[in-house]
Amino acid sequence: MTDKIVVLTTCDSEEQAARIARRLVEQRLAACVNIVPRTTSVYRWKDNIESTEEWLLIVKSRRQLFPLLRAEIEIIHGYEVPELIALPIIDGAEAYLNWMDDELKAAE
Repeated sequence: MTDKIVVLTTCDSEEQAARIARRLVEQRLAACVNIVPRTTSVYRWKDNIESTEEWLLIVKSRRQLFPLLRAEIEIIHGYEVPELIALPIIDGAEAYLNWMDDELKAAE
């Protein structure tokens, strides 16, 4: 098991997705963020079934950085309740995991 995680979040526009991705990488809270355009989310919100076009962000980070990453997303995100799900990276290519370490903020 590594200390790396993948964080999933969605947002309502390409502009917001790009803004969040850039901010997380600039602050070294993410080594990389993939933006998957125009995915459809179906969910219940305030007693209604909603279907919304969203942009999915796949954020690569480190477990120790999740509290800072979560706080940053909550500050800049446009949703009242943004999706924030962290999944462990069990294993991966050593060179890629090392690259992530080089690009992420040092563990505190």
